[in-house]
Amino acid sequence: MKRHAIITGAVAAVTAIATAAALPTLALAQDGKSAEQLAQHGAAQRIATVGAANAKNVILFIGDGMGDSEITVARDYLKGANGSFDGLDKIGQPNLSGAKENGTGQYTTFSLGGSSKDAGKPVVTPVTDSAASGSGWATGTKTYNNAVSVDSSQNPQLNLIELAKAKGLATGNVTTAEIQDATPAVLESHSTQRSCYGPQGKTDGSSDDSAKRCDVAQLKQNGGIGSISEQLLDTRADVTIGGGSKYFNQTAQAGEYAGKTLWEQAKERGYQTVENDVNAFSALSYKENQPVLALLGDGNLPTQFNDTPALTQKLTEQRGAIQCSTNPSWLGNKNAAGNSASLADMTDKAIDLLQANPKSSSNGFFLQVEGASIDKQDHAANACGQIGETDDLDKAISAALKKVDLSNTLIIVTADHAHTSQIVGEPPAYALSTILKSPVDGAQIVVSYGTATVTDPDAEDASRGYNDGGMEHTGTQLRIAASGPGAFRVDGLTDQTDNFYTIAKSLGLAADTDAQNALSSNAKVSVKDGVAKVAGFNGDAVLGYQLQDTETGAVLASSNDDTPVSGVRVATGETTTIDFNGVKGFDPSASTYTLTVTGKQSGTKIATEFGLTGNGASNVVIAPKTGDKAGNKAQQAGLGGALVGALGQTGTRILGTVMMVLALAVAGGLLAAWRRGIFARK
Repeated sequence: MKRHAIITGAVAAVTAIATAAALPTLALAQDGKSAEQLAQHGAAQRIATVGAANAKNVILFIGDGMGDSEITVARDYLKGANGSFDGLDKIGQPNLSGAKENGTGQYTTFSLGGSSKDAGKPVVTPVTDSAASGSGWATGTKTYNNAVSVDSSQNPQLNLIELAKAKGLATGNVTTAEIQDATPAVLESHSTQRSCYGPQGKTDGSSDDSAKRCDVAQLKQNGGIGSISEQLLDTRADVTIGGGSKYFNQTAQAGEYAGKTLWEQAKERGYQTVENDVNAFSALSYKENQPVLALLGDGNLPTQFNDTPALTQKLTEQRGAIQCSTNPSWLGNKNAAGNSASLADMTDKAIDLLQANPKSSSNGFFLQVEGASIDKQDHAANACGQIGETDDLDKAISAALKKVDLSNTLIIVTADHAHTSQIVGEPPAYALSTILKSPVDGAQIVVSYGTATVTDPDAEDASRGYNDGGMEHTGTQLRIAASGPGAFRVDGLTDQTDNFYTIAKSLGLAADTDAQNALSSNAKVSVKDGVAKVAGFNGDAVLGYQLQDTETGAVLASSNDDTPVSGVRVATGETTTIDFNGVKGFDPSASTYTLTVTGKQSGTKIATEFGLTGNGASNVVIAPKTGDKAGNKAQQAGLGGALVGALGQTGTRILGTVMMVLALAVAGGLLAAWRRGIFARK
């Protein structure tokens, strides 16, 4: 009897432990999720069950750093306190002509780590940077600050341009920043560090700081997928317009184009290229199989208004109220030929090029447009700079509204993170400020900047205190507005990752992991003259490979699989080539070889035999084993393998359930043992 009570108590205790293990998971799903859970693809969605209407086209406008305060500062100055923007304020309004659906709301922007040091150990971080925030809406996955479309464990996540290309849509990426900057980069690359601009780092090609700027494993000379600029050429969006031309003067250090500049590579790969030439930009037209790469400045493009640095309280009061003046270097000014390249001009050109593309006619297009220097001038405490950029974004939205039909086009307007500027009553004693006089209603607007954490050693004028990039982002939620099919999802409180699903669902793109993996189900590999042509891995961003002598079993060549960004970058929606000529011991005329290519995201494996038997026209699909996917290094065997595999696929969301099953199994074993008398005293 006593023994029965002991065993019964043990069973009850084990069952209670199992139940307790499960309950926190269930509670978290309702009341909030852990950082580990939020790191899973799509886990941060707030409206996951809400569907979306079908749209043929989507245009996403991003005001970098454009919080509610930045919008209000610009509106009050340019339109008056009771005024409104013609584009920026129109999107989401119920009376917008042609739009059957409109929506406005707010979304959260937190990230999962303050820097690359937090990779692999996600921690909820209230203030995001542009890389993590952009990765959120580009891929649907939360990540750490500094990460470009990789998850918190640095595994590449498919982005909207890759997914749109997989479905046959035309694609575009427009910005006033360097095209390698975080917001445009999330749609053209996968990088563990946002500063990895080119194969020589963040230089004009005359020097090399790649060891400082890049994860060295990502560099092509080390068997990696390459820098942001190199991957931009692999992604091959139909239209790419922005700044950052000097970084294309860098020289490729490895691969097919080793020794050539990125500009030379772009031309050889069939791009229409424009380098710092507004007239050539204005003359661009659609040409079949010739995507546009137009970079109109060495760095970030000039802002519309001149610099008006914020000052300390006394200096601000002495300077008094000022008004903004036009920057003569702004590309929106008409040149001698009557051409210009404001953000509105770039948006107008991008839409023209996309609409002329046959892919757009049949399947539609996806376009992202960024007004980048709201953020950059907010960092510099430059009120007029950020106001001019907000105005430029507003005019770009107005230009788009004149070009598209809102019955089949969804337009979304939002930002990536909030920023520092605030409208206050008078110049504060413990912050920098500028007094502006609105040319519309004459109001004096005091704009304050007070979030700098360190003195900038590069500040030109010490009396200005924190400046030239010293002001910080803030963590408040952001306005999001939409008009067109699917706009009803933009309502109330959502998360930045919901934006990915709003766009993907509206365009019918593969949004969840299973659907993305299925995009590689028709992958094919062929080999001719020692060059492998790999196609159909549309559910992957990175490939691994192994070349083996079929007769001897010797491995002649294989990709570097040390990290998630090691391997071969997929040429998105195109044919990826791998050249084995020059590999030691490789002679297709004398032996037979087996080439196995693996999609590191989908786990799809294709093996083809070539050499004496032919040129590898036949493919054998190798069913992926549990644990084949990149980032899952666990040895998975038996019950332990099943547990690791389950967690690898669904994350810690099922941990409580698994623990309950294991504990109940133990409890059952205890009961069975007791009934057989195993616990009887000898």
